[in-house]
Amino acid sequence: MLYYIFKYLDKTFDFPGAGVFQYITFRSAFAFILSLLIATIYGKKIINFLRKQQVGETVRELGLEGQSEKAGTPTMGGIIIIMATLIPVFLLAKLDNIYVALLIMTTLWMGTIGFIDDYIKIFKKDKQGLKGIFKVIGQVGLGLIVGSVLYLHPNVTVRKDTIGERIKTENIDTTFLQEKSTSTTIPFLKNNEFDYAKVLSFMGDGYEDWAWLIFIPVVIFIITAVSNGANLTDGIDGLAAGTSAISVLTLGLFAFVSGNVIFSDYLNIMYIPNSGEMTIYIASFVGALVGFLWYNTYPASVFMGDTGSLTIGGIIAVIAIAIRKELMIPILCGVFLAENLSVMLQVSYFKYTKKKYGEGKRIFLMSPLHHHYQKKGYHESKIVTRFWIVAILLAIFSLVSLKLR
Repeated sequence: MLYYIFKYLDKTFDFPGAGVFQYITFRSAFAFILSLLIATIYGKKIINFLRKQQVGETVRELGLEGQSEKAGTPTMGGIIIIMATLIPVFLLAKLDNIYVALLIMTTLWMGTIGFIDDYIKIFKKDKQGLKGIFKVIGQVGLGLIVGSVLYLHPNVTVRKDTIGERIKTENIDTTFLQEKSTSTTIPFLKNNEFDYAKVLSFMGDGYEDWAWLIFIPVVIFIITAVSNGANLTDGIDGLAAGTSAISVLTLGLFAFVSGNVIFSDYLNIMYIPNSGEMTIYIASFVGALVGFLWYNTYPASVFMGDTGSLTIGGIIAVIAIAIRKELMIPILCGVFLAENLSVMLQVSYFKYTKKKYGEGKRIFLMSPLHHHYQKKGYHESKIVTRFWIVAILLAIFSLVSLKLR
């Protein structure tokens, strides 16, 4: 909204200072500050409201130290993250940008699924919440929409040539040839573009027309996996919000350089027109996560609940897919991956040993992974801090892929 107002003032009246709103860097910084202020200032009011409505966490007895003290702590705090993210986006971003529109839809879609889950747990007194099949249906539905839009929308394109190629041919017009593509980036490889359509090359001529058979299922899988990973990571104070903020900030840097024709050419990475506008959304989202940490660090005054964790996972997945960095997720979101794998390995091994020996055995003292360290006697603050350090190392390793290939 403010973007369009100041654009009008600059174009019509040459209003002093109005032109600064055309810069992505300025709007991103403004969005971060605004979202941080909204989360910290209005977060307290939302927490008090949740407490008055008795929207408290029901804690299952798992034998963890300090667990009983968390009973009754307000949950559904993901509302703070969603509100603090969307308000600056509506004010500062180009709302007609397809990538921004997809992220807004993802936020509302996954936020609604998470809210329903939390509502059932709290007000219906059902600890299981929304049945898993309905969560998966919601995640698959979002993946189907996102995949279809990215595949079909005319404004979702990639660069076909580079500045270097134009100089060689003495054609340095800044209008780049763009094309629809299902290509993505394989990290740390020199010729690192991979087209999903190539999987169907055995079909002969015209196989590109069937690329959606690969691309859309991949999008569905990634959104489902990452949102579930974020959900599992949200187990102790500050873990999910902190690690997510690190991952999203890294994706923001990728989005900025991928959407900038000069930087993308210098780094020799895929140029994705219009994707730079996502930087405003990402900056707002990071500000919301950092602001939420003000109340979510140990001892937490509020939990994000599935309202927040499912939303976080969905947003990370969609950003990564949109900037063609989804194959980077296992590295960048390594904490989510470790949490996911710990649960899968624990359950699989337990079932296998129970079937073979008649008694189930466990690999970890408890899963997800952060609970294993709690069982070993580590204080949750130490666990969270160390997981943050790991997330920072993975983020730096991911950024190195821009040049190391």
